[in-house]
Amino acid sequence: MDTRPTPTHNRLPFRAGDFSCLAEALDYAATGDTGCNFYDGRGGLSGVLTYAALREDAQRLARRLAGLGLARGARVALVADTDPDFIRLFFACQYAGLAPVTLPASIHLSSQRAYVRQLRRLLTSSRAEVAIAPTAFTPLLTEAAESLPLRFLGTAGELAGRVEERPAPPPLRAEEVAYIQYTSGTTRAVRGVVVTQRALMSNLFAILRHGLDVRPGDRAVSWLPFYHDMGFVGFVLSPMASQVSVDYLGTAEFAKRPQQWLRLMSRTQATISFGPSFGYELCTRRLRPADAAQLDLRAWRVAGVGAEMIRPGLLERFADLLAPSGFSRRAFVACYGMAECSLAVSFAPLGAGIKVERVDRHHLAEASVALPVDDLPDGDDSRVTTFVNCGVPLPDHEVEVRDDAGRPLPDRWCGTIFVRGPSVMSGYFEDPEATREVLAPDGWLDTGDLGYRIDGSIVITGRKKDLLIIKGRNIWPQDLEAIAEQQPEVRTGAAAAFSVLSPLGEELAVMAVQCRESDPEKRAALVRRLQSLILEEFGIHCLVELPSSRALPRTSSGKLSRAGARAQFLKSHDLGAPASWQTSSP
Repeated sequence: MDTRPTPTHNRLPFRAGDFSCLAEALDYAATGDTGCNFYDGRGGLSGVLTYAALREDAQRLARRLAGLGLARGARVALVADTDPDFIRLFFACQYAGLAPVTLPASIHLSSQRAYVRQLRRLLTSSRAEVAIAPTAFTPLLTEAAESLPLRFLGTAGELAGRVEERPAPPPLRAEEVAYIQYTSGTTRAVRGVVVTQRALMSNLFAILRHGLDVRPGDRAVSWLPFYHDMGFVGFVLSPMASQVSVDYLGTAEFAKRPQQWLRLMSRTQATISFGPSFGYELCTRRLRPADAAQLDLRAWRVAGVGAEMIRPGLLERFADLLAPSGFSRRAFVACYGMAECSLAVSFAPLGAGIKVERVDRHHLAEASVALPVDDLPDGDDSRVTTFVNCGVPLPDHEVEVRDDAGRPLPDRWCGTIFVRGPSVMSGYFEDPEATREVLAPDGWLDTGDLGYRIDGSIVITGRKKDLLIIKGRNIWPQDLEAIAEQQPEVRTGAAAAFSVLSPLGEELAVMAVQCRESDPEKRAALVRRLQSLILEEFGIHCLVELPSSRALPRTSSGKLSRAGARAQFLKSHDLGAPASWQTSSP
């Protein structure tokens, strides 16, 4: 193994993703010096994969895949651990004319049995003919694939050792499928997003040229999982398509030692890294002020934030803590996107930091209009809720906000966000009904997200199916969750609000809160306090539960799953019996 990471500066003329397909992009990157670097949880360099070596390895594995006699476009399921072999195999599929399917590599988010069931659903849904995983995952993958008609199941090493080489067919072309990305299932059943080469390359070019303004001398760092669109498209495909070196820290290692992310940024003088709000918050909790002063983060020019609702308060605390390191809060870049659009839809301006929208919560709930707080006659801050401006759509992409009748809404009117543009998916894999639900014949995609427009920018307020409608009022779950997270017994991201139907057919608010307090009396006091605060702030009754399990359910990408928390709640409660359900409005 190389003892030094790949360089930041390249002898190759820079190109910002202007290629027709992934194979063409790698062919070009391979003529330079840059590539991928893998680090362990203690900061040690554990693997180096130049783009030149990646191309050579991928073409060799492509010949092995050709030896399986698969039809062009056949699905190859890959457990997407943070590992060089995943990247080798993904590009091997590109050179072999096959469609890779990314599978999650995260057992800790659920039980082993549930993980095996999830793998089987994905293998069956994608009709994969090959399934490959790292050694640690192969027993689980084998169990998941029992009785399925696979041509091959094993590791990358076993593929190279057991299958004869044959000449590989031409690489995947612009009009063909680049890969299938399964959604994490936050609000709907998992579905395989079909991403074509043309849609992907359009998105990569727009991200690199317009969203991030990637330039020679940039370097990326990522701890995001490879099976999530931000980690995969943003930090596997984008660096390669721009010939940028990238340094990887495994997601599990980041969770144990989040400060290693910042140390890696400081050590490599990286300029670009992204994360959801909870990633920045985890660093804030674990990093001591004295440690922050030892870091040099002056080079960090793009600190992207996305993948979930953006929490500006967490980012402010991160920026305050890291100020001695030279980190600038102006480096924060809010973005919005989804797997159905390859990755990105919009970016906030570079170098401007986070722009917070402070709006009247009651007016938003009752009239679906985001009235700026400055326009309130009494300046009552108790009525304020905050959202983050996610910037303008990428070039050639259109965004509309529509009401329930499908009519476009003017600025500041909240509705469902629709997107149209060259990066939008062709549909869900072999699921025409699900495709028709969200994708119109004229190309408009119903994102299922709620938000509003202002001066051409997009502001996201939540997911349509997460919205609570209590007594005809719209209640945003994050507003209820914010009250819980302000309590000393509750950590950020440890509350999930949702609604259920009572025996009388009445929509009722419920909030599951993970609490660090074990004393029964203090737990009961917390419940009463939260119910009182919610009644005071929102005028609604809310059943507050403190589940005994260690953590609230999350999706495979690490997002809080309100749908999962709701399902967990319904499984453990008989809604037809308890008198506590006979709540009435104040």
